[in-house]
Amino acid sequence: MSMRSLFCLFCGALAAAAAAAQSDLNWRIPSADQRPDPPEVQEPAAVQQEKQSFHQPLTWRYPEPPAEEEPHYPPDFELKAPPAAASVGAVCGESSVRVEANKDLLGIGKPVLSADVTLGGCPATGEDPETQVLVFESELHGCGSQLLMSEDSFVYIFMLIYTPSPLGDSSIVRTREVSVRIECHYLRKHDVSSALLKPTWIPFSDTKVSEENLDFSLRLMTDDWQFPRPSTQFLLGDMMKFEVSVKQFHHAPLRVTVDSCVATVVPNIDTVPRYVFMGNNGCLFDSQLTGSSSRFLPRSQDDTLQFKVEAFRFQQDESGVIYITCSLRATAATAAVDVTNKACSFSNGWMEVSGSHQACSCCDTDCGTGSQSHLTGTGSRWEQETTVGPITVKERPLQKK
Repeated sequence: MSMRSLFCLFCGALAAAAAAAQSDLNWRIPSADQRPDPPEVQEPAAVQQEKQSFHQPLTWRYPEPPAEEEPHYPPDFELKAPPAAASVGAVCGESSVRVEANKDLLGIGKPVLSADVTLGGCPATGEDPETQVLVFESELHGCGSQLLMSEDSFVYIFMLIYTPSPLGDSSIVRTREVSVRIECHYLRKHDVSSALLKPTWIPFSDTKVSEENLDFSLRLMTDDWQFPRPSTQFLLGDMMKFEVSVKQFHHAPLRVTVDSCVATVVPNIDTVPRYVFMGNNGCLFDSQLTGSSSRFLPRSQDDTLQFKVEAFRFQQDESGVIYITCSLRATAATAAVDVTNKACSFSNGWMEVSGSHQACSCCDTDCGTGSQSHLTGTGSRWEQETTVGPITVKERPLQKK
């Protein structure tokens, strides 16, 4: 048998098998008329929801915490108070104070930073590296001192303040702030004895001076200049009005002048702070120095002189208390007004109250001693230093708009 015959027999067999498979498929698939109806799909019933409620109270509870045990302290325990560290000392002088503070300020064996300790804001003026002591020196009115006055004493109060810096770059400290109060006490009145100088006779010159003694007056006046001012309290911006006078008694007519005036916080012109607002034999500097309206008033009579000064206070003194000390002088009313016998105010130039403005030409330089003004032909002049105070100058309150 040839290969061609075998191929034909194989192809016939495949065709017969395919026909048989098609006939079998047609037998299994029913026609459209013979197919059953599809089953009905039922909608799900609506689900009813309700909030669960408890008709019986819950009986479960959180378990009770365990009972705390009583702390067991060591027997005979006593909290010991640390002794105060004696690390600050002060020496009060006539016009200054010296304060010494150990760098171990707290007495705990750890030195503090020098920059953290100040005397009322003033840094240390010196440091002893061997003894580890900081030194502070100040005038009595410096470094934020406060002055308290009683009937018989002055008390200057300083505060040594330690403010610890944070440690490193952190914001923590391991020491506390410390303030140490330092007081310097001074007597207001001193008794001077002359027991070793008691002459048995009265010198003629002493009798003469007593006869020629004059009664000077320096007092605050009301705004209308009619009466002495009953109060010595002012506000910043007020005008303090002063009247100077001299009683003549049996003398020939006199003219009173004011050579100088000094403001201090105590009745002593040799202390600081001090403000010389009049000097050079009658030149009122205050308006020139500060631009105020302070000035002399025109004379109404020779034995009286009036001037006004705008109220002020010292910058570092919170009390606002000042004393005004003026050097008063009387000369013959017939004496000419000159460089040593004048009353000059500054307002776009120096002006003398009597109109003799040439006498004020030396106010910006030195008026010197000038010529002597003669009284009754003797060449004598009467002078007296007089103080008014304490004057209290308070800050003017601000009103909110």
